[in-house]
Amino acid sequence: MRWLTRILKRKTDGEPSTPHVFLTNSLSGTKELFLPLRPGIVLLYTCGPTVYSRQHIGNLRSAVFSDTLARVFISAGYRVRRVINITDVGHLVGDGDTGEDKIEASAKREGRTASAIAEHYTRLFLDDLAELNIDTEDIFFPRASEYIREQVSLARTLEEKGFAYRTRDGLYFDTSRFPGYGKLGGLKDAELKAGARVELNPEKRHPADFVLWKRTPRGVHRLQEWDSPWGRGAPGWNIECSAMARALLGTEIDIHTGGEDLAPTHHNNEIAQSEAASGRPFARYWMHNAFLNMGGEKISKSIGNVVFLSDITAKGYSPLSLRYFFLQAHYRTPLSFSFEALAGASGALERLWNLSRELAEESGRRSERSEAQRRFLAAVRNDIATPQALGILWDTLKSEEFTPEEKWGLLEEAEKHFGLALLAPPPSGALTGTKIPDEVKDMLARRETARISKDFEAADRIRSAIEHRGYRVDDGPKGPVLTRTSL
Repeated sequence: MRWLTRILKRKTDGEPSTPHVFLTNSLSGTKELFLPLRPGIVLLYTCGPTVYSRQHIGNLRSAVFSDTLARVFISAGYRVRRVINITDVGHLVGDGDTGEDKIEASAKREGRTASAIAEHYTRLFLDDLAELNIDTEDIFFPRASEYIREQVSLARTLEEKGFAYRTRDGLYFDTSRFPGYGKLGGLKDAELKAGARVELNPEKRHPADFVLWKRTPRGVHRLQEWDSPWGRGAPGWNIECSAMARALLGTEIDIHTGGEDLAPTHHNNEIAQSEAASGRPFARYWMHNAFLNMGGEKISKSIGNVVFLSDITAKGYSPLSLRYFFLQAHYRTPLSFSFEALAGASGALERLWNLSRELAEESGRRSERSEAQRRFLAAVRNDIATPQALGILWDTLKSEEFTPEEKWGLLEEAEKHFGLALLAPPPSGALTGTKIPDEVKDMLARRETARISKDFEAADRIRSAIEHRGYRVDDGPKGPVLTRTSL
């Protein structure tokens, strides 16, 4: 916690007050003004991946959302302390209290050690974040297996305070002892009955009780297990986040984020065990991003309709096309993925890059503030309204009411918040590595000849033919620019 002591010792007298930021708090269900625990500091925890396989793009939506949230606060003058956990033990198949550990199951399936599985898929996850322009240098990525002592200590505290009880297979949290259980999302008692969220266990005192420590059955050897007061075994999935958040951010934090599927069970369990142990609120603001869907169903490994970032880049799309695709929808709005929709986002992003290249020359990279910039900031600080902010950006760049310097100033602001390489786009026409068919190149050359000779009817006819082959033509000051619209 030395980092926090250093920050708190810094003088804040004379520093400008930070702008207002409004967030929708899942705990209250309302939009609230963000008020930090410490002036000028944001303690931000994001539920990260269970690294038993590669993370699909539905998982990556949560990562891009938390990164955008952090960017909003950094731009507003806050210092952001970020933690994204890596679950490398304890997450059982089915997300409940029975079944095999997901890491161990993957290790057996692939014929590797549990640690090798965890390291391999952690590296792939971090590589995906880097490709999505998420700067991981200032993010802590604690591994659950490295915080066993803290998890045992927290579980022992809960048992000593009467919030936990022992069974033949481990230690469980007694939700009946925590009156506020289920307050995140306003769960009703009927939703907590047997079979509603968790599997039956005859030794549980209440069906919603959850495991804190899972004892290894007699005669069984786990790939990852440790000694504890409740027998040799491993921690439950839920206690990991609470223990690591306490160790790295403190007993109380500002914001906790994650996918909406985590709210009913996992995040209510985090709240219960954290607040029962400390007697203080755990997170003041809970924020949840909506599902990413495909074909009417959420993208999920269990369903099997997964798409990975590597699938997107293999088709020639820039990873930032996916980031732009996410930003087009509000984080609390379900988003439907298709490669056709991604192609549209990719085309829009490439047009932004083209405008950026033109403005860099016209403005000399000199920026001026404008009313559009004020409206942009108001949008992103109003519950991270990225669709509205993108609309302001597009309207401004296409408008003749703003100078090139004002437009460049808005581009600089947009890049701070969106991370789309707007100030240093890839080479024009590169199409992120996709080879342009020779046929399309020939058509583009013939259209340019027709346009120069003022045969506009022929130029329009060729443009239509190019568009039917999945490319868009824009006439820029240095000639035509080709943008892919589909594959």
